[in-house]
Amino acid sequence: MTQVSTSSHAAMTQEERAVLKRVAGASAIGTAAEYYDFFAYGTAAVLFFGQLFFPSADPLVSTLAAFATYAVGFLARPLGGIVFGHIGDKVGRKKALVMTILIVGLGTFCIGLLPTYEKIGYWAPVLLIFIRVLQGFGVGGEQAGAVLMTAEYSRPERRGFFASWVQIGAPLGFLLPSALFAVLNAQLSAEQMLAWGWRIPFLLSLLLVIVGLFIRLRIDESPVFAEIRKTKAVESQPVLEVIRRYPGIIVKGVCAKLIEACAFAMFTVIVLAFGKANHLSASILLDTMIVAVILEIFSIPLMGKLSDKVGRKPVYMAGALLLVVGIIPFFLVLKQDTFWMTQIAMILALTFGHSMCYAPQASYFPELFPTRIRCSGIALIWQIGSLIGSGVLGLVAVKILQVSGGDYHGLAIYMMVLGIISMLGLMMMPETAPEVRGSEYHSWGEKR
Repeated sequence: MTQVSTSSHAAMTQEERAVLKRVAGASAIGTAAEYYDFFAYGTAAVLFFGQLFFPSADPLVSTLAAFATYAVGFLARPLGGIVFGHIGDKVGRKKALVMTILIVGLGTFCIGLLPTYEKIGYWAPVLLIFIRVLQGFGVGGEQAGAVLMTAEYSRPERRGFFASWVQIGAPLGFLLPSALFAVLNAQLSAEQMLAWGWRIPFLLSLLLVIVGLFIRLRIDESPVFAEIRKTKAVESQPVLEVIRRYPGIIVKGVCAKLIEACAFAMFTVIVLAFGKANHLSASILLDTMIVAVILEIFSIPLMGKLSDKVGRKPVYMAGALLLVVGIIPFFLVLKQDTFWMTQIAMILALTFGHSMCYAPQASYFPELFPTRIRCSGIALIWQIGSLIGSGVLGLVAVKILQVSGGDYHGLAIYMMVLGIISMLGLMMMPETAPEVRGSEYHSWGEKR
């Protein structure tokens, strides 16, 4: 097995770069599959699922029910994080990643095969909920393992940059279903989309699973995990150990995660429900969103690189502050319903605000825990934070829009509260970037 050295500032060899690129690609493809499901379902929930699976005389009630199913998937994530965190720390990172991409990807494919309420009645939403729970369980272990593999292969002094490449899977996972829905909406009538067109993005997810599985099966186990397994230092009960030894870090990490989890859901899914409630142009929202997300593909590694130079916390804090301060102006701009003003708002929110929080996570969270319990620690932070920041938001947001007649203040307050909590959590967390904190910290937490 080829191992990437983490002890020297010397230039990386060609072989090391090739290994790292392959690992980052394998990790990113899984993240893309996860977010493909996230946005395919979120888009379909706003546009189709209310009518197809939760019919009601009030369209907002139907949308609310569809988003309740969206939130249910998040409830299973912490359990998945515990189970696959345990597998990742005890059996291996690679095995956990192969299992999670199969669960998430095949679940997305199966949604495309589901009969609707008109065909089988209440069994339609029951089956949809079951698949969402299963997917949530798989996603619970997916992202933690994905960022961890790349982080453990990367050299400490460039870990922020290389690990952040995994996070590019999120914007890619958004762009693929969004582009598919946009093309289908342009080519098919509303009746055709409702009848069968909505299924196509879900069915095509199988291609992403096949590619991701092929790539993941070709990578080696994380070198640092392989080392502790060789020395028989694997933790027998990693989840219990991380809770016992690092409860404060887990709580503060969850707090830090909240604003980022909320932001991406708010600006790419909830904003569509807001636009629908306020009769805003769906094409303007989608087009500007797509441009901002394309730009985020480039801003994520830049922010990761910046976190290597100035620290994880300053970059993360700046992003959280931008999101908190900018959320009310963001909604005010959206209500103008003009392309260029909406585009600027989307770029500030997504390309900058979100990427400044999202990019450092891939290196920051792994650096908080020692190797033998690292996967479990990251999974707990990631999935509990996602449940509160994104899952609860999906349900609360539509209810807020329903009772307020489309007013944005409730959504803005939700994000501002989470943002303040995140900044307080970050203030109490240690800095881990080796170029800032010092190399003595970078025994991956073993000597802390």
